[in-house]
Amino acid sequence: MIGKGQSITHTGASIAYGWNQEKDAEVVFSQHIAGDTTAHITEEFKMIQEQNVRCHKNTLSFILSPTQEDGSKLSKEQLGEMTQKFIQEMNLKDRQAIAFVHRDKAHTHLHLYVNRIGFDGKAYNDSFIGKRSQLAAESVAKQMGLTTVKEVQQAKYLELQPIRFEIKNIHQNIMENERPKTLDDYIKAMKAQEIKVIPSINKANKLRGFRFEYKGQNIKASEVHRSMSGGRIMGQIAQNRGIGNQLKPMNTVKLLGKTTELSVNFAGSIAKSLIKKVIKRSISKGIEF
Repeated sequence: MIGKGQSITHTGASIAYGWNQEKDAEVVFSQHIAGDTTAHITEEFKMIQEQNVRCHKNTLSFILSPTQEDGSKLSKEQLGEMTQKFIQEMNLKDRQAIAFVHRDKAHTHLHLYVNRIGFDGKAYNDSFIGKRSQLAAESVAKQMGLTTVKEVQQAKYLELQPIRFEIKNIHQNIMENERPKTLDDYIKAMKAQEIKVIPSINKANKLRGFRFEYKGQNIKASEVHRSMSGGRIMGQIAQNRGIGNQLKPMNTVKLLGKTTELSVNFAGSIAKSLIKKVIKRSISKGIEF
């Protein structure tokens, strides 16, 4: 089971989404509220929230997602129990809350809304709420005998192991035999082996790494193997150009014929990889610094 959480401002719109009848929504849990419509519940939340006008993100929004297999077996009562246990794990049992189940897709999931403002007017501390939601969902899954996130990740890891092994072998073969000297050369060589290299671009429009698409799977480069992080791949390409070019600062790269900036973290990762390679080569040749 996966748990996600955040603080929001749009209480009414969120509750309306949760109670969307087009998504076969159904109330599975509620506490400290009397209303039976979106408008009434929103008004009840606001009455308490008016005690703390300094807090703007005054509603907590959570999504609880059991695995597809678990979700198909859970009854309304069990989903309510799951929600109650999650609320207890998050120390929210003394606050207004309502949860809806959505079964409009194969993947059953819950939308839970909790008043961040308590009856005493104090705001709930939402520091690291995303991570805390994950941990709480993990605990509840164990209590109820449901599949945990770690179990899902482990199953996926084992399922993708043959694919990762193939990608790694193809990558190594290209680096050792074709020795691409530019990123475009590397992308072209991988494409010839039916592996698509997908650049990961951040919001600042800077390159921060790579993903590989192969046999219907899309895998982050570093998840294929730790030796295949973006920085290490770029370090290998730089090494193919010769030791004289390796320690030059790298803040941009030619990508698909265009100059692309590198994110700070990615540039730093490349620099570390290059320095390690140069030192290792120097030691093996007996060169002193």
